[in-house]
Amino acid sequence: MSKRILVTGATGFTGSHILESLMQDGSVTPIAACRNPNSLLPGFKGESRPGDLRDPDYVESVVKDIDVICHAAAWTSLWNHHQQSRENYLEPTLHLIEAAKKCGVKQFVFPSTTSAAAPGQSFDPLSRGIPRTFWPHLCNVIAIEDELRKAAGPGFSTVILRLGLFTGKRYGLGILPILLPRLKTHLVPWVAGGRTHLPLVDGSDIGHAFLLAIKAKALQDHECFNIVGIEQPTVREVIEFIHLEYNYPTPHFSVPFSIAYPFAWLMEKLDPVVPWEPLVTRSIIHLQEETHANNDKARTLLGYQSAIHWKESVRSQIEELHQLQREAMPMAAEQ
Repeated sequence: MSKRILVTGATGFTGSHILESLMQDGSVTPIAACRNPNSLLPGFKGESRPGDLRDPDYVESVVKDIDVICHAAAWTSLWNHHQQSRENYLEPTLHLIEAAKKCGVKQFVFPSTTSAAAPGQSFDPLSRGIPRTFWPHLCNVIAIEDELRKAAGPGFSTVILRLGLFTGKRYGLGILPILLPRLKTHLVPWVAGGRTHLPLVDGSDIGHAFLLAIKAKALQDHECFNIVGIEQPTVREVIEFIHLEYNYPTPHFSVPFSIAYPFAWLMEKLDPVVPWEPLVTRSIIHLQEETHANNDKARTLLGYQSAIHWKESVRSQIEELHQLQREAMPMAAEQ
């Protein structure tokens, strides 16, 4: 009998790519959990379980008769929104973990971020995340990581995939959608000369990594993997590529991280008195910190190899954004 895989957030970026990957593998049975089944991938013909993970009764019911949960549902924010992130993301996820273990789910796979332990320990996917008080959502991601470590044991394995920065089709929040309109202001500087690397990863590679984690044998009760692209370009390489391909401006000056963080703090403080979101936030600066993340462990234990080059992925994302984006993307959204 094939494994029954529940994908939460199945209409979002991560969830839709997981679902797409599972649909191409006949050895598993994907089940979509989402609010609106009409927004699922057109080719999906399997079972859907519509509902809201903030509803405790729904959480208790949605995990029944499930072997593996791929928890891709998220309420994401690049800054602030402490209460919303807690109510819409952290608390429902903790309840889902508890309900899954109680109901006999065998495996729980969770997408985290390579920035969780940046800049010092990200190369080690098993390293503890470092909470950053200026980024409540990242703190909640780390809290979920910690809960999964505690929950893991015989009969309930947990896998954390620390993903690089998302690129590719079907993604409307993240480093590129936030960065592109800000580049047009000519006010965004290089940070550290743009010499740090961006661990970009395409959505299809993410979906494939989840499938491999589900099918992997002989893993420990708790495992963590970094999942990034074929190569990691520098910030400068990415922005200069976007400049050459799409004529976006490049920054005109550079500041070190020691200046970038206080400047971003000032932009956050000005937010209540200006009619727009901050030009830059400390979370955006943090995403530019060096991670040194690589796929070595995922390649060895999962057989993971990235298939999509970052330039191809960036092209597909920007071309889709040009069709769909009519104004600057908000810095908080449901995924």
